[in-house]
Amino acid sequence: MGLLVAQLLTGLANAAALFLVASGLSLIFGVTRIVNFAHGSFYMLGAYFGVSLMDHLTGGFGFWTSIVLAGLIVGLIGVVVEILVLRPIYRAPELFQLVATFGVILVIQDLTLMIWGAEDQMGPRAPGLKSVVRIMGEPVPQYDLALIAITPFILFALWWLISRTRVGILVRAATQDREMVGALGVNQSWLFTGVFFLGSTLAGLGGAIQLPKGGADLLMDLNIISAVFVVVVIGGMGSILGAFVASVLISVLNVFGVAYIPQSTLVLMYVVMAVVLLVRPYGLFGREEKAGEHGQVGEPDRPIRPAGTLGKSLVALLIAVLALVPLYGGNFTQVLITDILIFCLFAASLQFMLSVGGLVSFGHAAYFGGGAYAAALLVTYADTPMELAFLFAPLAAGLLAIVFGWFCIRLSGVYFAMLTLAFSQLVWSLVFQWYDVTGGDDGLVNIWPAAWLSGTTAYYYFTLIVGIGGIILLRHITHAPFGYALRATRDSARQAEATGINVKLVQWTAFATAGAMAGLAGGLFVFSKGSVFPNELEISKSFDALIVVFLGGVKTLSGGVVGAAFMESVKDWLTRLEYWRLILGLLIIFVVIIAPEGIVGTLRKAAERVGLRRTEEFMR
Repeated sequence: MGLLVAQLLTGLANAAALFLVASGLSLIFGVTRIVNFAHGSFYMLGAYFGVSLMDHLTGGFGFWTSIVLAGLIVGLIGVVVEILVLRPIYRAPELFQLVATFGVILVIQDLTLMIWGAEDQMGPRAPGLKSVVRIMGEPVPQYDLALIAITPFILFALWWLISRTRVGILVRAATQDREMVGALGVNQSWLFTGVFFLGSTLAGLGGAIQLPKGGADLLMDLNIISAVFVVVVIGGMGSILGAFVASVLISVLNVFGVAYIPQSTLVLMYVVMAVVLLVRPYGLFGREEKAGEHGQVGEPDRPIRPAGTLGKSLVALLIAVLALVPLYGGNFTQVLITDILIFCLFAASLQFMLSVGGLVSFGHAAYFGGGAYAAALLVTYADTPMELAFLFAPLAAGLLAIVFGWFCIRLSGVYFAMLTLAFSQLVWSLVFQWYDVTGGDDGLVNIWPAAWLSGTTAYYYFTLIVGIGGIILLRHITHAPFGYALRATRDSARQAEATGINVKLVQWTAFATAGAMAGLAGGLFVFSKGSVFPNELEISKSFDALIVVFLGGVKTLSGGVVGAAFMESVKDWLTRLEYWRLILGLLIIFVVIIAPEGIVGTLRKAAERVGLRRTEEFMR
């Protein structure tokens, strides 16, 4: 019994930092409707600033003062980010804001590396709270008890601020209807800035307050952000009480999971989130989001028309140039273009459901990696011919998408995206931990193509035909009646239903189609590399696809392909630089603010300015 109590207290102590970070993110989303992926970076900065301040401010007073100062410094950094990066794009589509915060993550990662170096920073022990207390015979750190005692006061302070002050009234009003708040004469810009300062400060406090338990390192931003989003989604976006309840729930379950079901630790919180969302689609204390309430309209989508004669001619010319690559390019060039074609097909599959269907997925890598592993498993354990294993890749990924899509399409917005992430993490966890079958972290190797495709040039042409064929097929579906029905569900689900369109069935079909095409790209990938590893299923793989779709142009059909080709082409050069994340992050932020239409959209506008109307047709 004593051990159970000690584990419970450990979970409650861990919930303190998690609640601070999650409550800040929940506040920011509730008012600004920004899905701030950089919130984990503020948590990391709080830890690093806390370590530096504690080196100079000694004693108990210095320790707690350092925590407060670290939070305030991070809050000011959050204000700078809000004013310079986010304020110009508040009325842009949510995906633009999400990508902008991803760029902020990259910038902060390299700036932190420059200032503090690559070595982990050890957090000092809290003065006066260095020993343990015996509770029912089990040792419990005094600092854990202090965190448990502090957390309710933080919750009460936030409740009082939101419920009993004029600022809190404005925050609650903006959460319900921010357009009405603006109509009443409230300066929304400064309200958003104030909320962003408070949310960033809470994240910084969370990072500093956990120093005696964990220290500071360059990976803590990405390690915390998934858990924070899970907590906020379980509690309900915008709910402080929900963030508190979910923080306690997740922290306690993780402690007991580590002790009694260690295999579950990688995926337990995602299982909880999936269950909660299936029972309560908007979290424990959340509310249903209504279409248009965010006010983020952006530029209206243009009608998508089939490519004209000029467009078809340019595509044919590009294909001819690619077909001649083996005549003037060496093996390296062919392998590079093969990788680009595979990634272009993967990105095109995501753009199909995102741009055409309005379905933002955070877990699309599940189908890319799922298709790759399906083919690899057949070859490894059934000695299946490459041709059959390759055909099975899109089939398996499509079936996986059918199962997951049945649950996901019941939700919308951020909740839809997070449920796709939860299912993706389930697949990744299964592959990572089922060592006897999948090889775990060692992956599956010796998955080579058939003899007639074993040469670099032969497989290059195979990838060229299948990759371009898949992209053209997706474009054809977009211009088919199904594609028009899918765009109708994206623009107005209610009006689409009124015209007789089965909205959920159309979205489900699009989800499965995108998954199958991602699986096709995965099949090409595994036989190209001869192996597959769990990193092809990770969150970062899904976000790579999201980034390139944005860089190419969200509101275009060819944006994903162009963005993927651009990113894969420069990646080899970019990653050789020491601070490549800083350069990439600044590039992403620049594109978000200066050219939010992406590469294709910007070129299309430039063509319009010089009167090239036929080029405009091709770019759509």
